Amino acid sequence: MGWFSKDIATMDDLFVHTLRDIYYAEHQIKKALPDMIAKATSPQLKQGFEIHLRETEGQIGRLQQVFKLHGVEEKGVTCPAIDGIIEEANDIAGEVADKQVLDAALIAAAQAVEHYEITRYGTLVAWAKQLGRDDCAALLKQNLDEEAATDEKLTKLATGGINRKAA
Repeated sequence: MGWFSKDIATMDDLFVHTLRDIYYAEHQIKKALPDMIAKATSPQLKQGFEIHLRETEGQIGRLQQVFKLHGVEEKGVTCPAIDGIIEEANDIAGEVADKQVLDAALIAAAQAVEHYEITRYGTLVAWAKQLGRDDCAALLKQNLDEEAATDEKLTKLATGGINRKAA
């Protein structure tokens, strides 16, 4: 099912499609994080990625609850956006020899992922409320809050020294 296809006729259809999009995205992120952990040289960055991996597992669990509450099949739909963001991150990380520059590149890549997730979760929270699904909105808001907090932590790492060392 593609964006604005015949399969999306109602706001509920759009909500479910986007829910499946972020479900797929979270699984792709869960697969990518161990590689990012392995490549990071800053102990704080490595620890941040490890924490976010555990958070991602919890976020997937909350998404599974939303599927169940909403009464739809738990499954993902391919998300070219997250695939592209992760592919770009891998390409850039593969080209960086200087480990301090690599850490700055990893933060930038992680923030691109976080910003994508923030937009998806923000939209899903609003739509869930519009559909009268405050139960789903509350779970999705927890994921949104975690993503925003992770983005803030990444910014602090970048501006707190990693970018300066890379320069």
